[in-house]
Amino acid sequence: MTDTQTKNTVTLTANEEKFAQALYQAYTSQKPLQETTWKDTVTDDQTAYQVQARLTELKQETVGGYKVSLTSEETQKMFASTTPLYGAQVKSHFLASPVKRSLKTLMEPLVEVELEFRAKEDLRASDSLEELMHKTQVAAGMEVPDSRFSNWFPKLSKYMVMSDAAVGGLVLYGKEFETTNVFKDVADVATVKCELYHNDEKVREGVSAEVLGNPLKSLHWLVAKLEEQGKSFKAGQMVSSGTFVLPPKLSVGKWSARFDHGLGAVDFEVTD
Repeated sequence: MTDTQTKNTVTLTANEEKFAQALYQAYTSQKPLQETTWKDTVTDDQTAYQVQARLTELKQETVGGYKVSLTSEETQKMFASTTPLYGAQVKSHFLASPVKRSLKTLMEPLVEVELEFRAKEDLRASDSLEELMHKTQVAAGMEVPDSRFSNWFPKLSKYMVMSDAAVGGLVLYGKEFETTNVFKDVADVATVKCELYHNDEKVREGVSAEVLGNPLKSLHWLVAKLEEQGKSFKAGQMVSSGTFVLPPKLSVGKWSARFDHGLGAVDFEVTD
């Protein structure tokens, strides 16, 4: 285990450990769990993040970064939450576009459009939004949320989502740029527009202001939350900062997320 995972082995109750092991088995076997089996095992944020940390340990892979979920009022209401939540994502699940994958390698995936930020140096909760701009690179992104539970969206409880690494699947990213070269100031980061296409038909469009008003606020929230838990956002790690749109289901075909501000596109070909 590296220092990009968790600092210490997580201590759980017997039932919580059983739940973490079940999540890991679902992750490796692609055989989904039923929420009714586990819903009473985790009933608060702290326990949910502890189960997630244990699941991350079980994957035995370096953490490549994080995803932030529930970054709009609409999605927070769906999952009865008043704050965002995060999920640690293993390094092999961050993929440079273009990407080609079989739908069979996923379980019940959706597709989102996001900004991805990569830290050039360790980030701190004391950093201002402007400092975060100077400390990061930015890229167009497409996230593919996926869950170890069947029939999960939008019915899964917040604590199950948190335990399941914020329903992390894949994070696809385009060309990376210096954040300060793309945006003239902090406010400009809230003005990115993106259109999502499936087989050249537009299915969604959105703007980055949907992400807590500004995706840099999502990044700052994550950095502060990690520090609160004794962790840190390290140089080289990437964050998928939050979706511009309500996600459609991922299906076979060619998906393309096309961004303005010179960020380009992220392309994902999904086969049977």
